[in-house]
Amino acid sequence: MLRRLAWFILALLAVGAGAYWWVEVRPLPLPRPTFELSVRSGATLRSVARDLTAAGILPADWTLVALARFTRSDRMIKAGNYEIAPGTTLAGLLAKLTQGDALQTGLTIVEGWSFRDLRAALAANEHVVKTALDLPDEELMRTIGAKESSPEGLFFPDTYFFAAGTNDVSVLSRAYHIMQERLTAAWNARAPDLPVATPYEALILASLVEKETGRPEDRPLVASVFINRLKAGMRLQTDPSVIYGLAERWEGNLTRRHLESDGRFNTYTREGLPPTPIAMPGQAALYASLHPATTPYLYFVARGDGSSEFSINLADHNRAVAKYLRSR
Repeated sequence: MLRRLAWFILALLAVGAGAYWWVEVRPLPLPRPTFELSVRSGATLRSVARDLTAAGILPADWTLVALARFTRSDRMIKAGNYEIAPGTTLAGLLAKLTQGDALQTGLTIVEGWSFRDLRAALAANEHVVKTALDLPDEELMRTIGAKESSPEGLFFPDTYFFAAGTNDVSVLSRAYHIMQERLTAAWNARAPDLPVATPYEALILASLVEKETGRPEDRPLVASVFINRLKAGMRLQTDPSVIYGLAERWEGNLTRRHLESDGRFNTYTREGLPPTPIAMPGQAALYASLHPATTPYLYFVARGDGSSEFSINLADHNRAVAKYLRSR
């Protein structure tokens, strides 16, 4: 009886040692030096195990599934693109899949981009899963949990890192909520007596400052011109807004006909701010718009080197326009 018990214990130890070696020590066979595995959102552990079995990495899909169930991690798999390196064991693979140790990729949203630019960048990024890019703007905004119907200007310019295989809704939602946080903070710390009534109006103003500024130190001055004009009841007369309103009709040359043709974004024919932002403003443009310089300026013109010439009256402005137009 004792001898049978001893043999039984030895058998258990042998099985345990074998299982430990197979799970924790034995490297998985890889068909190439580094194997990339793509786990899509909503994929099950069993479907991933089937893919690995088909690739020759697992002898059978039940091996990974059984280990996951034994460790109670079968429902913890995370989407992403994974790199399986030489020497990876079955336990190491499961840990990688459940801890989200996926390859990281990035997307940079550039200050001054329009939403059309952002949509194109997401569409071109091979690591982003496309689920909402083709939706109409209003439906897309609802999908990411936004209250606004137009997406323009509402995504904070920055570089966003995320696991390859992340979907577009996740990226957009993250950039949207960061813009909401930055805009709220800037609004709460704004200078007094500004002619903007809401954070959204401040965002519109910041988008104009972003598009009209070629040099960082000019931002507070450009903002002061727009603030002074709004206070005086003058039209903003900003070319980037007109160009934005032209959309696909913009061919690279702004003419008098464009400036005189009325439209929602034509700040030469309509008073006040345009109805939406015209671009995505960065932190500096947000700050400048809510903390403009105190100046008497009502006009500015680009010098052609990224800087602007500021004027108090129309006569000086016309002389500056003539000077810098001649030099182009």
